[in-house]
Amino acid sequence: MIRRTLLAAAFAALAGTTAAQDHATRTITLIVPYPPGGNTDLMARALQPELSTALGQTVVIQNKGGAAGTLGTIELSRSRADGLTIAMVPNNPITAQPHIQRLPYSAEGLRYICLVYDNPQVIVLGRGAPFSDFAGMVAHAKSGEEALVFGTPGQGSTQHLLIAGLLARLGVKGLHVPFTGAGPMAQAALGGQIQIFVESASIPSATGLPVLGVFARERLQAFPSAPTLAELGHPMEGASHGGLVAPADVPDAVVARLEKACETAVGSASFRGAAERLAAVPRFLPGAAFRERFLAESTMNKDVVAALGLGR
Repeated sequence: MIRRTLLAAAFAALAGTTAAQDHATRTITLIVPYPPGGNTDLMARALQPELSTALGQTVVIQNKGGAAGTLGTIELSRSRADGLTIAMVPNNPITAQPHIQRLPYSAEGLRYICLVYDNPQVIVLGRGAPFSDFAGMVAHAKSGEEALVFGTPGQGSTQHLLIAGLLARLGVKGLHVPFTGAGPMAQAALGGQIQIFVESASIPSATGLPVLGVFARERLQAFPSAPTLAELGHPMEGASHGGLVAPADVPDAVVARLEKACETAVGSASFRGAAERLAAVPRFLPGAAFRERFLAESTMNKDVVAALGLGR
């Protein structure tokens, strides 16, 4: 029995080593579950060259947007568990969407490689809106039902949950216009089709659109004149944080290799500089801590989704 156990352990170790060696020679597909131009896409493209350098192999980005980030995450969950298909996924598709719609994956059923970024959310003003500050937004929202036209990157997205929670606090209703991602939503705001939206600070930094308020404890360095929601009398916080995930059964040796490369990439001057230009917050967490954080958030979001009447 002891001999069989030792042989099994030896074969498992050999299989893991072989998988890691095979993984190191092939191209990696990095799925981004949103269209080009949004925060997740921008962060993935900032990480891609550094991750490729750290691994010594090609990393190719594949955008697959739609359904609040769940289409790309579904594709990831159904991919071969060889570590050659991974994804840059923010919190919402994993920690909120499974409580909103029936999905073939769950927060518990994915493999976590590393957290990459942690970005507070901001209220962004669309071009041509009939107000210019938070107080004006509130007054306009109260002027009539659905007078306030707001966009989100999908039903039940982090941004939708935040703005729905804020409007509930204000006692008003707005007209919700969902998009497939932050890129198309920002273009709609630039074209005057929506009045406000909530997103990471990288989006107003890239578009030049004004920021009305910040869902964080402190003001952001990139927008020092934008008050926090607490300063505006509505103490609310919210962030979009995400990282690299893989299908559940990827071998440990492959995950360890990816995690080490991710730590190197996130710590690089190039990635940190790119994140700073995007008004983003680079932050590395290893897979175990990353998983713990998302599972805790999933438990919390289950109650939030139910309170807003969005649960399945």
